[in-house]
Amino acid sequence: MKIYIAKDAGYCFGVRDAVNLAYDTAKKHKSVYMLGDIVHNEKVVEDLEKVGTKVVSDLSEIPKDKPILFRAHGTTTDVWDKAKKENRNIIDATCPLVHDIHEEVRKLEKEGRRIIIIGDHGHDEVTGIASQVKKPIIISNIEEAQNYRGIKKAGVVSQSTQSIENVQEIINILMTKVYDLNFINTICYPTKRNQEQIKELAKKCDIMLIIGSFTSANSKRLTMLSKIINNNTYQVTSKKDLNKNWFVDVKSVGISAGASTPDYLIEEVKNEIKEYNND
Repeated sequence: MKIYIAKDAGYCFGVRDAVNLAYDTAKKHKSVYMLGDIVHNEKVVEDLEKVGTKVVSDLSEIPKDKPILFRAHGTTTDVWDKAKKENRNIIDATCPLVHDIHEEVRKLEKEGRRIIIIGDHGHDEVTGIASQVKKPIIISNIEEAQNYRGIKKAGVVSQSTQSIENVQEIINILMTKVYDLNFINTICYPTKRNQEQIKELAKKCDIMLIIGSFTSANSKRLTMLSKIINNNTYQVTSKKDLNKNWFVDVKSVGISAGASTPDYLIEEVKNEIKEYNND
């Protein structure tokens, strides 16, 4: 049984940098606080808790002498403003590409455009982007796009981990509803690469595994993308979710992982599958 691992499976550079910054900050200050999980992966959160990171829901829960780490997904403007006003020690772990999206929507709004965000309702990144402008419109799928009444002048961005296909379909609909539409393609490069690699692996492998938390929107999106091409696609959080029966008479396995999945989980899944060859 051959095992193929997508070249860009797992941590993107934004998540890797954010997690490393959390470790470094915890080591330096003995503890660091975060408003919510640093990324959408339970194992990463558990690992960080062991070195002193603490997850809270409000600034008021953080001692004034302790640093606060703003997560990879981005943080709303009201939280930023409050933390600055209180002279908090802010450690900014926001992905640079997310910061770029914030800048783009502010520019588009200055042009007099109503902002449309293609993304998942309630997702941390989308909430952060939406907070940059007044009265943004969030569209997550083609049904919502079709129900959108339309306006004369709009600026459109997307959540960085959206699927290319979903964004293209929504843009095609919006083009029929908006007279002056300026679309900035803000799907990040790691997402694009990972999606393309999954499409190739799904065609040539008997079975596909996507490693990632079920709280991770991008992991679930990668699973859906793979399943369209290869029905023998399974999402797992770690090696404990593997089912040996999946691999009966299987000659090739393709593995990829969401952007918040650490390398060691990918390695553990690969090694577990190797053991099936020896049974």
